[in-house]
Amino acid sequence: MPDAKTTGLILTGGGARAAYQVGVLDAVAHIRRSCDAPPDNPFPVIAGTSAGAINATALACRADDFDAAVAGLVHVWRHIHAEQVYRSDSIGVMRTGARWLSMMSLGWIIARWQRARPRSLLDNSPLNTLLGKLIDTARLRQVMRDGQLQALAITASSYGSGMHVTFYDAVKDIVPWTRSQRIAVRSAIDVPHLLASSAIPFVFPAVPLNLEGHIEYFGDGSMRQSAPISPAVHLGAQRILVIGAGRMHEPAGERAGSGEYPNVAQIAGHALSNIFLDALAVDVERLQRINSTLSLLPAEARKMTSLRPIDVLVIAPSQRLDDIAAKHIGSLPAPIRALLRGVGVSGRGDEVRGAALASYLLFESPYTRELMKLGRTDTFARREEVMAFFGWCPRQASAPIPAMLDTDAMPL
Repeated sequence: MPDAKTTGLILTGGGARAAYQVGVLDAVAHIRRSCDAPPDNPFPVIAGTSAGAINATALACRADDFDAAVAGLVHVWRHIHAEQVYRSDSIGVMRTGARWLSMMSLGWIIARWQRARPRSLLDNSPLNTLLGKLIDTARLRQVMRDGQLQALAITASSYGSGMHVTFYDAVKDIVPWTRSQRIAVRSAIDVPHLLASSAIPFVFPAVPLNLEGHIEYFGDGSMRQSAPISPAVHLGAQRILVIGAGRMHEPAGERAGSGEYPNVAQIAGHALSNIFLDALAVDVERLQRINSTLSLLPAEARKMTSLRPIDVLVIAPSQRLDDIAAKHIGSLPAPIRALLRGVGVSGRGDEVRGAALASYLLFESPYTRELMKLGRTDTFARREEVMAFFGWCPRQASAPIPAMLDTDAMPL
């Protein structure tokens, strides 16, 4: 039978790459159904950042029916289009992206006209509508009162103070924590928190949030996130499933490089990968070192430290997502493809320059479906690890990988 440890879920950032997380969750849901596992929500503590914050909150709002929550996410990501996330029509792109590029090249001429200063590369106002359909934050307190959820945490980064802020809501009276350059604030989680947490720097506009009685503008929570696993630990998780949105380690052997000078798209993609991926790998290694050190201490010495061992299972893509994105750039609307060409995304097939940048913006179903399929495949390949992590016992021999939970009639 499953043990009584409190399980936490960490969903990291990465724009459209977050579709991978949904494939992993769908596989976890299937493995649970095939085992002697309790029907309750398997993740009493949920924490998310960037697009992972959106997935996390969607799960939390429907914590009373985990399978239905996962099926809803599968439906959204299987049928998603860029126009649901940001303005992808010609006029919308001209008002933001084209004007933004003009400012970089002709800013010395037009800077005096305040109206000519765009706030971001893309206008993500459509995302507000999508979140209104996907997220019902009014249910958060209800599922907490019913005992289906213990805590939810969403992270964002303040452009004003430079602080990394974790907004959290919980059943228990958890004292907010403060660390170097990062703080926690108890708050009712709502759509503006999700818009702020997922506001990719330069790409999407900053979002104003109330921080302890005053307004500050926030951007993507992956920025300056030195300890992505920390919120779940502070909120009481004793074991944590971490779902990444990029490779944790590169495969052995040399990867073909280029002797050409990098363009804007390549530099931007490299910078975003640093923001979204590197901190998680470092934090996982830190946690593993702490666990190893604690295992060497005698029982009396362990009682004298506030540190405690945390079981952690990390599931991350087995393939490079920018390589997958390179195959699907043609799925993007023509105005977005033109905009990306303007910053250096070019080429065909495996020879696309700047594909890493595109991988964060490719909110198109051919790409997201392939990422979900990869997430499912990676998770089913580690079925035994997943069952051992949760303490689940199989009722039957492993069956072929089933179809996803999604149905075309699934409501948002």
